[in-house]
Amino acid sequence: MDTATGQPRLLQGNEAVVEGALYAGCRFFAGYPITPATEISEAMALRLPAVDGTFIQMEDEIASMGAIIGASLAGAKAMTATSGPGFSLMQENLGFGVIAEVPCVIVDVMRGGPSTGLPTHVSQGDVQQARWGTHGDHPIIVLSAATTWECFELTVKAFNFAEKYRTPVILLTDEVVGHTREKIVLPPPGALEVVDRPKPTVPPDWYIPYADTASGVPPMGIFGDGYRYHVTGLTHDVRGFPTERADEIVPFLNRLFRKINQHFHEIMLVQEELAADAEVLVIAYGSVARSARRAVREAREQGIKAGLLQLVTLWPFPRQLVEPHLKRVKAVLVPELNLGQMSREVKRVNQGLTRVETLNRIDGGLITPGEIVERLTKLQGA
Repeated sequence: MDTATGQPRLLQGNEAVVEGALYAGCRFFAGYPITPATEISEAMALRLPAVDGTFIQMEDEIASMGAIIGASLAGAKAMTATSGPGFSLMQENLGFGVIAEVPCVIVDVMRGGPSTGLPTHVSQGDVQQARWGTHGDHPIIVLSAATTWECFELTVKAFNFAEKYRTPVILLTDEVVGHTREKIVLPPPGALEVVDRPKPTVPPDWYIPYADTASGVPPMGIFGDGYRYHVTGLTHDVRGFPTERADEIVPFLNRLFRKINQHFHEIMLVQEELAADAEVLVIAYGSVARSARRAVREAREQGIKAGLLQLVTLWPFPRQLVEPHLKRVKAVLVPELNLGQMSREVKRVNQGLTRVETLNRIDGGLITPGEIVERLTKLQGA
């Protein structure tokens, strides 16, 4: 396989995810084959041994999530990839990764559901699951890719966020994004920022594994480097041991949220297309954002002042970047391949500021630019 940088390459979105993971320094992958994410596993099986990495096909997705948590605790940047049914199986261990503050990346190539659903067709039905799939109050970072380049770039970004904030990060793509081939040029090493987890600056005997810091992110000692500490899914004190004391529980859980909340300005990402002077705005993500980008250009040609706000960060919901547009535009259209999972967030933030309409499709087909243009025409004239 050609791995040269600087030369145009024709890659699937799934293949670009692999390139992004390797660029970010991923050296461990555990997964289980599942449509439409299997190409990620296949390519990682080929590529990781060549860079002294490790690939393991696990018995199921429960074990896959556990394996990447263990590998990360041992110092490796680790990733798994799956689709809807497998993502469901990962939820309990995802919660473990959150409370134990273990950096790792989970790629979910969305397909139709529920259950086995439509394995070979596109959907965006896992958006709310990505936020709330594991139980309990917890913060999570969820990114969404729309193009092959974004599959590469956002995989790097997902690892950076995971390492910087010591948390699992979810990258959502979908069947169309994962299987679309596009020409991209991979950047040379050093062109994109690559972040590594904060490490202790004190000897192992002095190390407090879950100590609070100004950033809310404690340094992470690596098993094998002499740092041994208690890791548990129970609510724990600063040394990692289970606790039921309110004066330890409350500060700990608040810190989990604070390490994400106080860095919103870095985590919340969007892209704009002709949005600055738009009167009708499309808010979209993933493969639907591809159709929306074409649609707003066609709408402009027809004299409709349309624009696109593409959500790159889905969670935390980028309210600070969405709300100013809601205050300004005449109407908003939220097209998505579900019955309204992200439009609920738009409406929650909107609070009557403007008119919000939805365009939904759930039969495994893609929303077309023409369908979006038709709705924008009606909104402009309303």
